[in-house]
Amino acid sequence: MAVEPVVLALSRSGEATAHRVAATLGALVHGRKGRVDVADAFFDNALDHARDLFAAGVPVVGVCASGILIRAVAPLLADKTTEPPVVSVSDDGGVVVPLLGGHRGANRLAARIADALGAVAAVTTAGDVALGVALDAPPLGWRLVNPWDAKDAMALLLSGAGARVTGPDAVAAAWLADLPAGDGVTITCGTAPVAELGPHHLQFAPQRFALGVGCARNCPEVDLATLVGEALVEAGIAPDAIACVNTISLKADEPAIIALAQAFGVPLRLFDADTLEAETPRLAHPSDVVFAEVGTHGVSEAAALAQVGAQGRLVVEKRKAAMATCAVAALDAPLTALQGRARGKLSVVGIGPGQASWRTPEVSRLVADAEELVGYGLYIDLLGPLAVGKARSDFPLGGEEARCRYALEQAGQGKNVALVCSGDAGIYAMGALVFELLDRGPEALGVSDAARRVEVVCSPGVSALQGAAARAGAPLGHDFCAISLSDLLTPRDDILRRLKAAAEGDFVVAFYNPVSKTRRTLLAEARDILLQHRPGDTPVMLASSLGRPEEHVRYRRLDALEVDEVDMLTVVLVGSSNSRLAQLGEGPRMFTPRGYARKIDGDLAG
Repeated sequence: MAVEPVVLALSRSGEATAHRVAATLGALVHGRKGRVDVADAFFDNALDHARDLFAAGVPVVGVCASGILIRAVAPLLADKTTEPPVVSVSDDGGVVVPLLGGHRGANRLAARIADALGAVAAVTTAGDVALGVALDAPPLGWRLVNPWDAKDAMALLLSGAGARVTGPDAVAAAWLADLPAGDGVTITCGTAPVAELGPHHLQFAPQRFALGVGCARNCPEVDLATLVGEALVEAGIAPDAIACVNTISLKADEPAIIALAQAFGVPLRLFDADTLEAETPRLAHPSDVVFAEVGTHGVSEAAALAQVGAQGRLVVEKRKAAMATCAVAALDAPLTALQGRARGKLSVVGIGPGQASWRTPEVSRLVADAEELVGYGLYIDLLGPLAVGKARSDFPLGGEEARCRYALEQAGQGKNVALVCSGDAGIYAMGALVFELLDRGPEALGVSDAARRVEVVCSPGVSALQGAAARAGAPLGHDFCAISLSDLLTPRDDILRRLKAAAEGDFVVAFYNPVSKTRRTLLAEARDILLQHRPGDTPVMLASSLGRPEEHVRYRRLDALEVDEVDMLTVVLVGSSNSRLAQLGEGPRMFTPRGYARKIDGDLAG
């Protein structure tokens, strides 16, 4: 899914312009709270919000001074080939400035906005200014075969060398038509491989070909790659002219096919058996054996043809290896609107305690990429503006299995879904349940075959115990464990057994789910068990609503811990017999020594 731009409105003086820009781009307006009247979402701090969007890979159009956006994203600048566009627009709509990502869409974005507003696009990228084109950013449907040579080639053109545009697709490469003529740089436009490329010779390949593949389960990746490579060489097709890899939906999780699409750097598209069977009249090599196996008379040829449609044709008939097949179909124009569905993706993300500054950039990016957000409603709400405009499916507490099952099945339809958890998704959250459902067979109420074939990505978040420890100081400086006191999913006897083991082992203990409205006794029992093995003055930290405005942190002695001051939003950290509560300038700090003092004493004695 392409991430849509977000338009930031920081003041009432630029509010009308922001809405005009958003209407032009089909984008959402995020407004500064208290300073903008109408917006799709509101934020408190402009620098933090712009930085969060940028870290998530979201193109940012700010109706504000350029300096605000520069200060916001400057700490994150690292790789210009991956950073999203950042564009500033003056409040009156008179000037549009692409600040970052000129060759990744910012210049085109600025030109589009300027046209709509009747403004000036202050483009400063050398190639765009002098030549009207960026060689490393061809239009959709075209690929530069040797992008590493683009910078030097542009330098030659800017020095006055001139270009000669040639090849069978030169007429179709209209965006190159205004380059100054000359013999300094040859630009070949075509789908056939070119032997010698370099700064003096670039090649642009129109992506007119759809590659269809099929293979037996667990086909070696090298076998499929070799078969396809040989077929393209014999057909005289450059790999960069391939627009997509296509196959039957049953192979959505086939490692060799996934690796092939990644190697080509193109999308993988999937078709069901009925769609492929409809292509049978056009197949060069229909097979009853294949039909008996998967419900269609062809996979590689049919998938390639299904992608190019009725206007396309088969240009490489089915080629076979021991465990794989491939075929290629073509259109006369580049493939820009792909058919079939994507392989579904489920991102299991932990958003930390809730505040944006504790959310990792990777989690923000996965959320920004997602088409649908699934989770407990409060957790999705904590994403703030990042969740606005996305489909969302809220589930109540207690609906954990239904939540995970729904997220998997939605991904099984080809969607990009984010399952939103607080803290870290793999710690007392939904990560384990997702994999449990995937591991169950159909007879054990697992998920559908389509759901079992999706890509699952787990991204870490700041866990409650990490957040609490950071607020305290360093209570987890030595060995520690985490124990949930909820007996809904864990037998009470198991909890008591683990408590006794943790007490005897002298671990620092983080208690999750310490109490509920109906469960009030286990925390008191835990306290009493721990007191059998560590001093009464052992420090205890109670951290409630971490990272939120209502955050409340306090310290107690273990023998003074009262159940009634703990609620469901509290993490309880109990120190080991070595943990200390020091009164420092910043206030009380809880820490657990690692043993460095003993090491220093030993070194001195030695």
